[in-house]
Amino acid sequence: MTEQTNPEQLPDEEEEMQPSSPPSVQSIDLSQVKRVLEAALLSATEPLSLHQLKRLFAGEVDADNIRKVLDELKGDWADRSIELTTVASGWRFRVKPGYQSFLDRISSEKPPRYSRAVLETLAIIAYRQPVTRGDIEDIRGVAVASSVVKQLEDRGWIEAIGYREAPGRPALFATTRHFLDDLGLTSLEQLPTLEGADGEPIAQAAALPDGASQGSLSFAEASADAAAEPPADHPPADADALEPHA
Repeated sequence: MTEQTNPEQLPDEEEEMQPSSPPSVQSIDLSQVKRVLEAALLSATEPLSLHQLKRLFAGEVDADNIRKVLDELKGDWADRSIELTTVASGWRFRVKPGYQSFLDRISSEKPPRYSRAVLETLAIIAYRQPVTRGDIEDIRGVAVASSVVKQLEDRGWIEAIGYREAPGRPALFATTRHFLDDLGLTSLEQLPTLEGADGEPIAQAAALPDGASQGSLSFAEASADAAAEPPADHPPADADALEPHA
């Protein structure tokens, strides 16, 4: 005997086959998110990355919403003397350049002064990276003192990122994220065309992109009475590679 299907049970079976609706998502209070982000960025001494900002909310706010709030926050501060900017390491508040000169009058800290040798070396690394000390010496025409490299490393502007496969395996130097942060940039593509304060081009500037010269890469004027480096009779590119770097 053929078993009869009860038609009254079909609707219930169809309802069981329907996928359950997703639970309702609690709406995010973006105004509270904005206040938290503002407090975190104003109190931070270093730029905060998107990953760090997400940690403020224990994963409850996604990256898209954080970016949206950051853009709104940037607009909120647009007409003030402090602005929200993006740099290589993330987001930070900073005094607008037009107001910095007023603050310098009451600041007890004087900006560091760097010799021409330091600034030229930094400019070459920034525009030709990665380079070895030998490459820098070929461009400048003088030996690069270990103290020059160490000063830039201690400042956090350059670092060794590898070694060239050549006799002595000289270190390859490149700029850091901290270097871009100090310049207020997000990438190397935003580096300015360098103009020397005295109008003189960097040594053998033709070797630099577009004939770039030493310039506003520094944060203070080069020390006028800086001791000159001893000249080198065109040292080979990797002549300093065997010398331990400080």
